[in-house]
This record gives sequence, C-alpha cells and structure tokens, in this order.
Amino acid sequence: MSFDLSVIPNKNIIVGITGGIAAYKSAILVRRLKDAGFNVRVVMTEGAQAFITPLTFQALSGNPVHTQLLDPEAEAGMGHIELARWADLVLIAPASCDTLAKFAAGLADDLLSTLYLATSAPVWVAPAMNQQMWAAKATQRNLATLVDDGVHVIMPESGSQACGDVGLGRMPEPEELACQVTDYFHKAQRAIAEKFGLLASKHVVITAGPTREAIDPVRYISNHSTGKMGFALAAACYAAGAKVTLIAGPVSLDTPNGVRRINVSSAVQMLDTSMQLLDEGCDVFIATAAVADYRVAEVAEHKIKKSGDELDIALIKNPDIVATIAQQDKRPFMVGFAAETRNVEEYAAGKLVAKKLDMIACNDVSRADIGFASDENAMTVFFAEGYHLPKRDLEKASKQEIAQQLVEAIHDALHHDPAQDEAF
Repeated sequence: MSFDLSVIPNKNIIVGITGGIAAYKSAILVRRLKDAGFNVRVVMTEGAQAFITPLTFQALSGNPVHTQLLDPEAEAGMGHIELARWADLVLIAPASCDTLAKFAAGLADDLLSTLYLATSAPVWVAPAMNQQMWAAKATQRNLATLVDDGVHVIMPESGSQACGDVGLGRMPEPEELACQVTDYFHKAQRAIAEKFGLLASKHVVITAGPTREAIDPVRYISNHSTGKMGFALAAACYAAGAKVTLIAGPVSLDTPNGVRRINVSSAVQMLDTSMQLLDEGCDVFIATAAVADYRVAEVAEHKIKKSGDELDIALIKNPDIVATIAQQDKRPFMVGFAAETRNVEEYAAGKLVAKKLDMIACNDVSRADIGFASDENAMTVFFAEGYHLPKRDLEKASKQEIAQQLVEAIHDALHHDPAQDEAF
C-alpha cells in the first residue's frame, strides 16, 4: 500500500455559500479547491444568490449548483440526502450569522441547513459578518454550541468591512481556506500512511544531488547531478509512512512535504552528517548522491590567478560514503545507486558485492532521455544474494513513478523471508 501525499484524489467537497458580501470570495475558493484536485459541488442559500449567481459557480465547479431543498432531479427528490452521502467535507464559506443560528438550533428549512443535519462528513464554517454581529452574545453562544457539536470554526480575520466598520468579521482569503482543506486531507492520509504504509515507522536517510569540492574560494569540482531522483525518493518514502531525512548537496529543488532536509556541500560533510544520523537511528540508508570521487589536496586560501597554459592540481580520494556506512555495527538496510555510461548492469552488480549493499539501482546516464537533468528515468534493481530476489527492470517513467517502484522494492526486501524460498 502506498500513498501519494502530493495530491488529494477523489475527495468530495461541498462548498455552502450563504448571504453576505464575502460570497464573491467563494468563487475564488471553488477555483482553488478545483486546482488542488478536489471534486466540488456548491450549495447556495437564497440570500447568497442575491450577491452572486449560481451560473458563476456552475462554471467554476463544473457541476450544477444546488439551491432547492426539494429537487425533482435528485434521487427520490431528496437532494440533501444525496449530497450528504457524497461529501467528504462540508465547508460553509461565508457562513452568515443567520446560518450559524440555524445550525445551532437544529432548524432545517432550506437545503443547506437540512444538509448540515443529514451529513456525517466533517463540517467547517468560516463566519463572515459585521464586527458587532460577530461580537454579539447570541452569536458567540451559537458558535460555542457548534463547537460542542463537533463543527470546526475557522476564525474570521480583522480589518475594514463593507459597512465601513473595522474589526473581526472578515472571511479569510480563499487561498488560505483552500490550504487549510488541503492540509486536513494531507494529515489524514499521512496518519494512514504512518500506520499502514510500506515504510511505516521506518527512519529513512537519503543522500541526494552532487557534492562540491573546493579548489579555491571561487572554484570547485562537481558533476551534473540535479538531485531530482533523490528528492523524488524522499517524497515517496514519506508518502509510504517513513520518517525521512534528506542530506542534500547543492541543488535548486524545493524540500518535499514533511521531509527533514540537511544541506551540505562536500563529500566529507555528507559523510559526517550521515554518521551523525546513523547514531540517531536509521533503518534504511539510500545513497542517490553523485559524490565526487576526489577532492583537492590543498584548497587555495585565495583565488588562484591565471599564470600559464597549464594548472596542476593534486587530488586525493574522497571517502566512499555508502561503503563506509555499510561497514558500521549499526548497519541499516543499504541501498546504493550506480549511474554509469557503459556496462551498466555489470558495474552495478560489482558494486553491490564490493560495497556490501542490500540493494542497488542502476541506470545509463549517457542516455539523453533519462540522464541527470531529465524528469524521467529507467532503472534496473539488483538485490544481495541472501535475499533470493530476482532483478527488477523498471521501465522508463517519471522519476516520481520510479521512486514509488523503488519504495516497493525496498519494502519487499525488508519483509522477504528466505526460508520461504527454501520450502519450494
């Protein structure tokens, strides 16, 4: 089982819109929720229709707008029951003072108030009203009742209002509301992943990107690695329920959601950080970084001036990070990567044995379509002999898809029982 926390597939949101000038913001809210991948249906009260037309929301949501309690086109004419069963979350934005009072009293005289009573989905309200109406004891009493009933209240913001007053009562911006909804479902999926995901409860450490080995204060030795594969793996491991620490060389990539990132520059820094994390506890170590094999023996204190046709620089060997980690007493499950330009599988199989790895993934970076800068990859995976698992060919796909397949391979190796092979 795997979970993609970057998207929210097939989640149904009902946006309820009540009477108030803030109804214009709801149009943007519906658009933002659609952009985030949600299925959206809109329910409008009679008051809401005085401020903005249903046609606007039909165009934005891609679905008919619901305004009538008794809908002859709904199943058995009971639109409120159909919508109540469809919703994964009901968001009332704006929620008027009148609507809050109806919800608190349990009244059901229109579609929205009846839907509120009929649904088992979480209900969120984003109140929007005049600042004095917000402060009124009756309103606060109704809000307290709703909170006791399990309704999530999104507090209004303070500022100038359409009536000219200044104070609490403004509906939060649509982008903020959409972010809150997205975060809610992300956290729900994350909770499931932490319990049932392929790497649930595992701490995964991943190295990614190139290293830079300084020549002088302005020059360095490096390579073409972009870190895309490592970052995709970090996201996939997190989505599979793991705690993920990403040791990143110098790359221009955003940190995946939920991932702890530690930036380093040189190979020595990457090794030192890896050893520290090993002491903290590491279950899986994935070495995707393209670590420089050599570094400059003596880094110049000042910029080296051009003074001839040739420049001799002495290089010394860098530590082999993945081999060093594999030799430790607290040895995690070790995953290596082999980016080769020829004899790819032969070199990868050799590294698997020589560096005492559990698994290695190799690819041909001489191919323009799956090289360092590409958004796609194709890999072959080998397992150490003791796992009795056949090699896997991962056909060309996006690096995100390849990452998910690699997570599955890691899971299979971690949970493979060689004794079962001997039984056949």
